[in-house]
Amino acid sequence: MEFAFNEDQLLLQQTLRQFAREKLLPNYARWDRGEKISRAEIKEAAALGIFGLRVPEKFGGQNADYVTCGLMTEELSRGDFNYSLYIQLGLIASELLAGYAHPDVQAEWLPRHATGEAIIAFGLTEPSAGSDAANITTRAVKMGDDYVITGEKASITFAGYADACIVFARTGDQGARGISAFLVPLDAPGVTRQVYKTPGERLTQRGSLFFDGVRIPGQNRVGSESGGFYQAMVAFDFNRAIIGLACIGAAQQSLEDTIEYTKGRQVFGKPLAKFEGVAFQVAEYLTLLEAARLVSYKCLWLKDQGLKHTKEAAMSKWMGPKVSAEAIHACIILHGHYGYNMDSPLEQRWRDVVGLEIGDGTPEIMKGIVAREAFGREYTAYRD
Repeated sequence: MEFAFNEDQLLLQQTLRQFAREKLLPNYARWDRGEKISRAEIKEAAALGIFGLRVPEKFGGQNADYVTCGLMTEELSRGDFNYSLYIQLGLIASELLAGYAHPDVQAEWLPRHATGEAIIAFGLTEPSAGSDAANITTRAVKMGDDYVITGEKASITFAGYADACIVFARTGDQGARGISAFLVPLDAPGVTRQVYKTPGERLTQRGSLFFDGVRIPGQNRVGSESGGFYQAMVAFDFNRAIIGLACIGAAQQSLEDTIEYTKGRQVFGKPLAKFEGVAFQVAEYLTLLEAARLVSYKCLWLKDQGLKHTKEAAMSKWMGPKVSAEAIHACIILHGHYGYNMDSPLEQRWRDVVGLEIGDGTPEIMKGIVAREAFGREYTAYRD
């Protein structure tokens, strides 16, 4: 067994950690003030490889291994948690388009995606279909050589400014086997947007996308008809480990900041760090984060080896955000009134991380998946 990164990964880790500290962290609070990210900044991030990680090299990407994708996510989240969402959504788009899209669609969108010219959202969730995603009602009706899409997608990351969205719509009967995926340009006639007011992750402009008779070419279907749900679940598996590492990166940086603060803060004539009530909290969360980190990287290693990783993915998605949110909350309290202050990145990190306790699968669903993998599918509570 090998628990170390290789030399290239260690160099990447060092480079990204410096970039996160010097470039991302000073700008982190901008998004809470309502500022919008510029396309120039997005392209600067793309130059680091954020969007092209899993894009095939022939389309301008790196085709990186999944462990490297996780490393990049963890390090960037130390500076600006929101940047991890670019990696998460970018990986899913790359996986689905490179694996299933028509060659003409690949040639049009993957190079633009790799350079940050095109932001591609992921549209599965609906107002009445979140955890029960197989019951979506958005429809795609075949009309000649085209499809016409009608419905609403809810809680979509980058809804405010994405250039395209992989939209899941019903093309057949009820249930998972009647769902297909489509690449929909968001400047198409009939598309409208609504951006939510969210407690965190404000850079991403999460919101709803509305499709009112949106016509797209038949070649924009991603994969086989009625095969979309399976494709989504395959992408969710590895992405859940990426989410875990995004949260862990933010929490790890918060703990390291708290260690430095408590070493310098004098209370009753000695450093705050000398009090066991303080030091033991930090020790506990460092241990829990290390456990969450290991299961996340194990999941990505299994993906790189072509091995089953559904259980580990669900473990990562449940444990990573939970422990990270709790750790950051403890850091806020250990900083006292300095922590409960919007000039500190701690409370913003906490709000950002809590959002991913919900997105891409709630804790209850994740525990249900782990239980299903342990007991067998016939004991799954949410399926007849």
